[in-house]
Amino acid sequence: MQKILVVEDEVKVANAVKKGLEENGFEVEVAYDGRMGKSLASGNSYDLVILDLNLPHNNGYEICEVIRQRNIRIPIIMLTALGGMDDKMQAFELGADDYLVKPFDFRELLARIRVFLKRAGADVQQSSLYKIVIADLEIDREKKEVTRGGKKISLTAKEYQLLEFLALHKGKVISKLTIAEKVWDIDFDTGTNVIEVYMNFLRKKIDKDFDNKLLHTKTGMGYYLGDE
Repeated sequence: MQKILVVEDEVKVANAVKKGLEENGFEVEVAYDGRMGKSLASGNSYDLVILDLNLPHNNGYEICEVIRQRNIRIPIIMLTALGGMDDKMQAFELGADDYLVKPFDFRELLARIRVFLKRAGADVQQSSLYKIVIADLEIDREKKEVTRGGKKISLTAKEYQLLEFLALHKGKVISKLTIAEKVWDIDFDTGTNVIEVYMNFLRKKIDKDFDNKLLHTKTGMGYYLGDE
């Protein structure tokens, strides 16, 4: 049975999510404030975390950061009333995988949970034992490590997945729809510019300090990774 941590200070919302998830076969633990959430996330293993932002004691950003320092792979879904782009970008930058704004439909939350758990399971099963090299960029698919010009580049799990997907299709223009399906396993509009946000993250980490740019945009068509 897959285990989910819900960190939510609105008792009614937390209990409704817990009930719905348990009815769908998940084991659920609930933290009703940030201190409890941080403690549970630090001391226990979960398959996925649902995390509010506005919490007593420790906010969701802090907890997300703590989780990512401990586990780069676990899916984190932000569930919050804060719908501003700055809030979303900060959450993604700290390692969140998705962002759902309240009020929400439980069926959509459940669909997203299943998508990310499926993806996480597939990642665990994959066994890749080789490197991808493009110019001075090296991607070690076994260690999930990235270097450029001999310098190690720290990426979140989702940033790495996006970079690896583009690298596996070197030089080929990939549409946003294909990226959403293959990297996020999502075939519906999430209401966020998540792909654009992550491409900006990658450009800052992969290209910013180098004259030779590897990440490229074809306006109206998509993105590609290539040495030009």
